[in-house]
Amino acid sequence: MGRAGWILCYDRAHVTGQARASDRQSPRREVSPAPDVSVVLPVRDAAETLAQALDSTLASSGVSFEVVCVDDGSVDGSGALLDTYARRDARVRVLHRPACGLVAALNAGVEHARAPLIARMDADDEMHPERLGAQRALLEARPDTALAGCLIESFRAGGLREGFRLYTDWANARVAHAEIAREAFVDCPVPHPTWMLRRTALEKTGPYRDPGWAEDVDLLFRILAAGLRIEKVPRVLLRFRDHDGRLSRVDPRYGREAMARAKAHFLPRIRPASAAILLGAGRTARRYARLLAAEGLPVRAFVGPEPPAARASRRGLPILGPEDLAREVEGWRREGLVLLGASALRGARERIRHILTGLGLREGRDFLMLA
Repeated sequence: MGRAGWILCYDRAHVTGQARASDRQSPRREVSPAPDVSVVLPVRDAAETLAQALDSTLASSGVSFEVVCVDDGSVDGSGALLDTYARRDARVRVLHRPACGLVAALNAGVEHARAPLIARMDADDEMHPERLGAQRALLEARPDTALAGCLIESFRAGGLREGFRLYTDWANARVAHAEIAREAFVDCPVPHPTWMLRRTALEKTGPYRDPGWAEDVDLLFRILAAGLRIEKVPRVLLRFRDHDGRLSRVDPRYGREAMARAKAHFLPRIRPASAAILLGAGRTARRYARLLAAEGLPVRAFVGPEPPAARASRRGLPILGPEDLAREVEGWRREGLVLLGASALRGARERIRHILTGLGLREGRDFLMLA
């Protein structure tokens, strides 16, 4: 598999490589015409994997591109390595900045990007040489699509763990817009390093933010809330590295509670309803009952598998049984309620889907799954 990476490094006072007229330019460099794609690659102390990411990105074919690298206060030699690449390849631009965090680095890279299409890349992943061209072709063929992703091959030193393997298979099975939109409240169906986004979409949604949850999930939900389409190239075009230092493993903004807050915040904005019924009565359902109520979407009841004698109220709400679900579902639909599957037990989502589709309900219209 070919390798490719886009790196972002930003500081208005320290810019190396190919730059816009308003930036400080390196000696003997002229500003080239704007490329088709700008790859934004934030870097913080990634010297061990950075060369692989850059080499794989620079091997891209079939499209004109620049790599905007944002060095976010690295102290391990990453900045010097970026400057070396910028000196020998005019497509690499390096923006050096004090450590301000990923969101600020991403926005700095987007600000300095010159192309109408913005692609993401991380300093520890590897890109297929046809990725950029294939995603650009998808966006050209589908002008109503704002964001193009692709399938991933996940890898890890010492072997991939089961949880990440399951996530990879799950994400790769969601390709079309309807599947992506429907599953967005389970997990992020489009891994961030695979994104290619129209600049016009960012103008509509606004820049990256840090609202207390993951910046990629936040932007993906804002894209969906704006009525924009998301599609994937149905090919494996990125090698996605898993390791213990991933932000998703160490930063509380990517933790279960923060991600549940993000989903509860955006669900009423993407799928408005008068109230909700939660299928599940365990910890996950109780969490969403609390968070959805705080966002103005009241929960009417839980539906659980317990026999009638074992049912008791949770959070002051009744726990109904499967027989109640079958009897009440048509009335709930007429009232404009949304049914939400909310259980973390393995296999529970599939069982809930089977029950609800058996009642003639359609996922995405009548019910959604949460995790």
